[in-house]
Amino acid sequence: MKRILVIAESIDVNDSSGTKGRVALINNMVKIGYDVHVFHYTRKNIQIQGAKCIAIREIKFSWNYFFSRLERQLRYKLKIDLHEIFEKIWGFSFTLFNDRDSIIKAIKNIDFDPDLVFTFSKGGSFRPHHALLKLPNLQDRWVAYIHDPYPMHLYPRPYAWVEPGYLKKWRFVKQMSVKAAYPAFPSALLKDWMGSYFAEFSQRGIVIPHQIDKKTIESKEINILDWNSKKFNILHAGSLLHARYPRALLVAFETFVSSLDEISRSQCRLVFIGSANNHRQVLQDFSQRVPEIKFLDYSVPFDTVYKMQQETSVNVILEAKSEISPFLPGKFPHCIAANKPIFSLSPALSEVKRLLGENYPYWAEVDDEKKIFQMIRTAYQNWKDDKGYLNRSDLEDYLSEKKLKEKIDSLVN
Repeated sequence: MKRILVIAESIDVNDSSGTKGRVALINNMVKIGYDVHVFHYTRKNIQIQGAKCIAIREIKFSWNYFFSRLERQLRYKLKIDLHEIFEKIWGFSFTLFNDRDSIIKAIKNIDFDPDLVFTFSKGGSFRPHHALLKLPNLQDRWVAYIHDPYPMHLYPRPYAWVEPGYLKKWRFVKQMSVKAAYPAFPSALLKDWMGSYFAEFSQRGIVIPHQIDKKTIESKEINILDWNSKKFNILHAGSLLHARYPRALLVAFETFVSSLDEISRSQCRLVFIGSANNHRQVLQDFSQRVPEIKFLDYSVPFDTVYKMQQETSVNVILEAKSEISPFLPGKFPHCIAANKPIFSLSPALSEVKRLLGENYPYWAEVDDEKKIFQMIRTAYQNWKDDKGYLNRSDLEDYLSEKKLKEKIDSLVN
């Protein structure tokens, strides 16, 4: 039995879409039959069935801990913000250094000899990766999972920005590219994108996509936004980040329902769940004008979201207007598993479009109102004719535990 050590920043599926993806990977490792030990920095007692989960304790007696709390108190109580100055000098925060050291202390004391060590992070912190750079005895089996471009100035436009201490962050990624045995990415485009800056990622990088985790959802009713699974529902689940503009989708849907008779119109819904950020006003304006548009401007428990994704008529993946989108959204496997059409509102050069295929009928640029209108009309007719299914067994296979086993076994054998 292969032994897998996972060092994860979080395994709380309700804290981010990234964590959902990492937990799905762990679940599939367990289903394959590996002996999986998970050390996590969630600082909650969370268990994953079939895996041995240990919460890492934070070091609270160190200079890094002291200075991190001092900096925090100065910021919140005296409104003196020093974190940019510190990050320009050291590249990272005292909090990150203390968290890194907490992880190192926990891993040094384990009685477990793994065949592979996976590091999972979220956002732009990469705490477990920082820890592995200080543990050379594990680097010959280190699978460094890199979920997004990093440092932040390597993001495609419009997300790119220059962080304080960007050069030290660059050096951190360079070290990781050299020392990790297997740099891993959720998408082929992300591997190529990061490989254009760090040659080692192109030479030794591997792709391990987000996984379909075939879980059973409780049959309780969904009682938000008057949800009715028998209607023609178009669902966008997840936060609308600042550069993800929903206006063209809203206009296209308004135009579509305006063309219907009263009975047909009453069957249709466009639903947004998750933080609206700077798009709250436009969603509010449209929902007041078009009662078939519903939105909920806060996070919903993962099980509720997942069930809605299964029950909806269409799932929406909405990305920023850009020349390229190398991201594989964390909800992509959920949408594939739902077996419903996916509206891919993405750049022409995107991982989502690459996987769905050149001739996939439900793709449009995020601002193409006419194309989106046509997509809604086609999807609605297919729904009425009981033909509203994705039927992509190839992608179900690509995101399956079977393919994951093939990939992991190829690294160990």
